[in-house]
Amino acid sequence: MHRVIIPVGAVFFLSLAGVWVALRGFTPSDGYTPVKNVEVGIRLDTVASGLENPWSMAFMPDGRILVTERPGRLRIVSREGALSPPVSGLPEVHASGQAGLLDVIVDKDYAQSRRIFFSYAEPDGEGKAGTAVASAVLNGNRLEEVQVIFRQQPKVKGDNHWGSRLVLSPQGHLFVTTGDRWDHRDKVQGLDNHMGKVVRIHTDGSVPKDNPFVETADALPEVWSLGHRNMQGATWNAERDTLWIHEHGPRGGDEINEIAAGKNYGWPVVSFGRNYDLTKVGEGMTAQEGMEAPLFYWDPSIAPSGMVIYSGNIYPQWKGSLFVGALAGQALVRLTVDGTEIRGEERLLEAELGERIRDVRQAPDGHLYILTDSDDGKIIRIARADG
Repeated sequence: MHRVIIPVGAVFFLSLAGVWVALRGFTPSDGYTPVKNVEVGIRLDTVASGLENPWSMAFMPDGRILVTERPGRLRIVSREGALSPPVSGLPEVHASGQAGLLDVIVDKDYAQSRRIFFSYAEPDGEGKAGTAVASAVLNGNRLEEVQVIFRQQPKVKGDNHWGSRLVLSPQGHLFVTTGDRWDHRDKVQGLDNHMGKVVRIHTDGSVPKDNPFVETADALPEVWSLGHRNMQGATWNAERDTLWIHEHGPRGGDEINEIAAGKNYGWPVVSFGRNYDLTKVGEGMTAQEGMEAPLFYWDPSIAPSGMVIYSGNIYPQWKGSLFVGALAGQALVRLTVDGTEIRGEERLLEAELGERIRDVRQAPDGHLYILTDSDDGKIIRIARADG
């Protein structure tokens, strides 16, 4: 196991008002205050390496880790860091561009049921594909009882913007994030499709009767919220008892949102970013009546992926902080949160690691783990240097 010791007090910390304005779009007088550096050292322990573009990880009760590789492999990482052969029994996966095997989580009663849920790009055999979610029972190194419980409608051509984070709520509902599939942003404001939506289902794939559009004519009943671009981070906010997500903007405008039933989050009508050719998104509006404003946004973009609100005791100074992985930003971003207010930002591991961070999770023992995105991807545990 490879270890790197880092004095957190020395980590670069955003403290210039001009930088705040560039990141948030408003001034410190609006309530954005510095984060004091944590006076405790941390250690980076490489738990496993040699993963090809890993996308997600989930902790099993016995201490092992499930990890997905985007090309279409699911592996089990032992407590000693050894990688299993690819788990058999996966359905066919469309692996191209951003598409592949994506998120994975374990059921709340996994110790008894051995049930997992995973999302992936599902091909139709005719050149189209869509985000899908399946449940399965893990028996040794094989998946059994595989059932597809959600399919994004319609399937379309293209390899980008799959969304694909999964969150189980305390009430037992499964939330699924989807992307706008890049060339299909015109569908995002419609309720007759799953493009750019948060979806809410039961774990057997059935639709909860209290979903907001169940009685709406021509609406797909799984839809929980709309107006999203590409959500690659989602977590349950226990204090607020609701779902928080982040989503990629185009050039700028990465957002953090608190998700409420039936709400519209604006894409592609409003955005704090611009198109990649620097033209305006829509008419260039950043707000419109009936559309929800983000809690926070980045400009320029950090390309966020993975998200967790820290609730453990390993690093008490970080309790309640929101952690986000950054792909383009190549950092672990820590945000201080007060209710729905983001009060400050600290960027960790930029110099010490300098890698694309695809996922960030809290282990059952309270440690944070990150997943790096490369053809030699790593699972890294963030531990206290003092042990």
